[in-house]
Formats: sequence, structure tokens, C-alpha cells
Amino acid sequence: MTMPLIRHAALPALAALSLFVAGCATPPAADTAAAPATTPAAETKAAAAPAATPSKAQQELAAGVASYENGQHKNAARQLQAALDAGLESKAELAQAHKYLAFIHCVSRREKQCRDEFRKALDADPDFALTPAEAGHPTWGPVFRKLKAAPAAKPATKPAKTK
Repeated sequence: MTMPLIRHAALPALAALSLFVAGCATPPAADTAAAPATTPAAETKAAAAPAATPSKAQQELAAGVASYENGQHKNAARQLQAALDAGLESKAELAQAHKYLAFIHCVSRREKQCRDEFRKALDADPDFALTPAEAGHPTWGPVFRKLKAAPAAKPATKPAKTK
């Protein structure tokens, strides 16, 4: 007659298990009917102030970075240049666009263009630096380190035109 005793002993364990599992359940959604309705004035104000959307330049920059990350370097170069041409405004965005263009040139064995793009990145943002992983890259890491260590080149001055 131990069977009924085992059944009765298992009941508390089953009850505890069901409470534990019930604690994992998703709570019911709040009643949306009880939420206060927005006023027409609030809706008009929200419509008048749209969320900040990225500029065309920022969209091209994001697309260029994504293309680069997907190994589509030719597409990335075109998009990054389009971002620069569209007028990136922040120094960080300018430096980022030039950095990725430098990466593309370096992996394509165009060291002069790679160096030129890194120089433009540093001109846009003198505090620009590569991440440790980027700086350790065997292709562009040495190019960037050498450029960063060199004293800033002075731009050549053009003689004034006389009439």
C-alpha cells in the first residue's frame, strides 16, 4: 500500500513545479482601452517634429560600411565617396569614411591612396585612432602607425596670383 503514499508525496512537488512554470509565463498585456487617448494637439505636435532621420550623407556612409563589412569593396568605395560628396558634417563621420576608404586601398595594394585616406581621416579628426584590432592589422596597421608617428606635413602654399 505504498502506492497511495507515493502519489500523495508527489503532489507537493507537482504543485511547486506548476508554480515555478507559471512564474515563467508572460504577463497579460495591459488593457489598451484604459490608456489615455492622445489629444489632437499632441498628434499635430508629434507630426510637426518628425524623428531625426539620417541625412543622405549618413545613409551613404552606413551603406558603405555595410558593403565593406560584406566584402563588397568596390560598392563600398562608391558609397563612401558618395557620403563624402554629399557633405558629411561631423569630424567622426568624415574620419570614418576616410578610414574605410583607406582600408579598401590598403587591401588592394594601393599604399599611396591608403596613406592619403588615413591622412584625410586625421585631418578631419586629429584625435582619430584605429581600434586595437584595426591597428594590429598586418596590411594597414603599419601604414597608419607610420603616418601617425610622422610629424604633420605642412600643406604647400600656393603663390598668390598677380594680375
